[in-house]
Amino acid sequence: MITMEAIASFLDYLKVVRQLSLHTVRNYQIDLAAYMTFSKGEFEEERLREFIVFMYKKNLSKKSVSRRLSALRSFSKYLLRKGVIKKNPLLAIKTPKISKNLPSFLGKDQVILFFSAPNLKTYLGIRDRAIMELLYATGIRVSELAGLNKQDLDRENLWMKVRGKGNKERVIPLTAVALEWIEKNLHHPKRREKEKEAVFLNRWGSRLTPRSIDRLFVAYKKEANIAIKLTPHTLRHTIATHFLENGMDLKTIQEILGHSNLTTTTIYTKVSSQLKKETYDKAHPLVKPFETV
Repeated sequence: MITMEAIASFLDYLKVVRQLSLHTVRNYQIDLAAYMTFSKGEFEEERLREFIVFMYKKNLSKKSVSRRLSALRSFSKYLLRKGVIKKNPLLAIKTPKISKNLPSFLGKDQVILFFSAPNLKTYLGIRDRAIMELLYATGIRVSELAGLNKQDLDRENLWMKVRGKGNKERVIPLTAVALEWIEKNLHHPKRREKEKEAVFLNRWGSRLTPRSIDRLFVAYKKEANIAIKLTPHTLRHTIATHFLENGMDLKTIQEILGHSNLTTTTIYTKVSSQLKKETYDKAHPLVKPFETV
């Protein structure tokens, strides 16, 4: 039997040792709590298979089922290391295959349209334009942007220090244009600073959260009348695709984005290939047959 104390210990391990974000740890907690509610603490292969059937009966998507199984796999490995269980009950359980959709991204005209949405006569508009410019310039994650501090900026050499997943640090290039907008944000007379080290603050002077930035993108997407799904992560996909289109090699893109595995980065080669095929189909005169008299 697995106790709630074992789960609490595992969550502490994720926070302290693996240094995962509070948001990620919270998702683990939700997924493990769902299993505990169903299983009453039983942690055996048969019970886990019953849980999978239960999830499908509740109309959970393959993605949700896969995520919960991933949380249970991580928890199982932790319990093995701690000697709480003798064998891994998930070894024979397969994760459902999920069809991977290609990431959506903006064309260059759409980027310009989106960037024109904030009202630059206000501090918040300047701040939001700086957020857009920085996300597009560097491809950093929204959590990395929210955690950015003034001391992370090397203004002279146009470099920036970023803390990514697992609190891993990397140093990436920063464009002069993005830095210019950051400086406008930092030195705006209407800026209030309760957290003086943070680069991006809310209207009250506290550090801006990833959730708040997500909401900003929803509003600006509507303002710019852009049809596709548009989140901060869309700009990450966008600049990665544009990097590749302009000849940057995959290894460099991987290092800039902070992907731990090059396989993750290769998805953009498929996006680029699809884009080239669409351009070819539109431009080539023989893609469609000539009309005959």
